[in-house]
Amino acid sequence: MEGLIQALLNITSDLGYFGIMILMAVESSFIPFPSEVVIPPAAFLAYKGEMNIYLVVLFGVVGSLIGAIFNYYVALYLGRPLAYRLVEKKWAKYLLLSREGLEKTEAYFEKYGSASTFIGRLLPAIRQLISLPAGFARMNMGKFLFYTTLGSGFWVTVLAVLGYYWGANDEVLKQYYSEISWGILIVVALGILFFIVNRFRTKRASA
Repeated sequence: MEGLIQALLNITSDLGYFGIMILMAVESSFIPFPSEVVIPPAAFLAYKGEMNIYLVVLFGVVGSLIGAIFNYYVALYLGRPLAYRLVEKKWAKYLLLSREGLEKTEAYFEKYGSASTFIGRLLPAIRQLISLPAGFARMNMGKFLFYTTLGSGFWVTVLAVLGYYWGANDEVLKQYYSEISWGILIVVALGILFFIVNRFRTKRASA
């Protein structure tokens, strides 16, 4: 675990601010890539004086916007029927895309309207897809950018604060490294278990 953390720090340091922006753009699109491995290490380096925390947040938000806008226009130009046909392809499962996931995200958008593009940025299962129904509905671009920036800004700031806190409490974290490692492993295991159970229930419901 310690080696993995150091590797993430090294990669983040090498990529710099432009790399943060690119990775966050990927995370914000439909490609599954966790922002949790991008912003916190960068914020940690900011605490160490190797990066600027404000630029970390700025480039993180800009990257999120780029990915969200990409999804918006993909949905806008492809249209709803073609987008649904694409997520039913075999290769879509490798991107964690499914008809059920897109239907849930679209239902969420229809329920909460424009504000869903803000709230959705904070929800792991919806974050990468919430821009698609906004594109289907041809949501006003001004509103889309406002709510997406608001949601992305909040999420990136939370991750940056956690990473900065991690740097400020480096000695404490080292002291309780074993407990923290076990906690991370338990959370990951629970996440995998939830995913398996959810997939099983979905298959049973379809049957």
